[in-house]
Amino acid sequence: MTTESPRWFTSSYSSNGGNCVEVAANLAVSRGVVPVRDSKSTDGPVLDIPVRSFACFVAGVKAGQL
Repeated sequence: MTTESPRWFTSSYSSNGGNCVEVAANLAVSRGVVPVRDSKSTDGPVLDIPVRSFACFVAGVKAGQL
């Protein structure tokens, strides 16, 4: 079990008035998930997205499929 804390960051493209999400990609290897949360509600719920699913999502966005 790892006790590593999430290191949250927001995309450099997210200057759209606060409608952003934050991710903690530093946990991808140690926990196998990419935690995602609302940047306006940092004490709110966190979704733990499996690494493979997150990678497919990012690839789809980059390819213009989403």
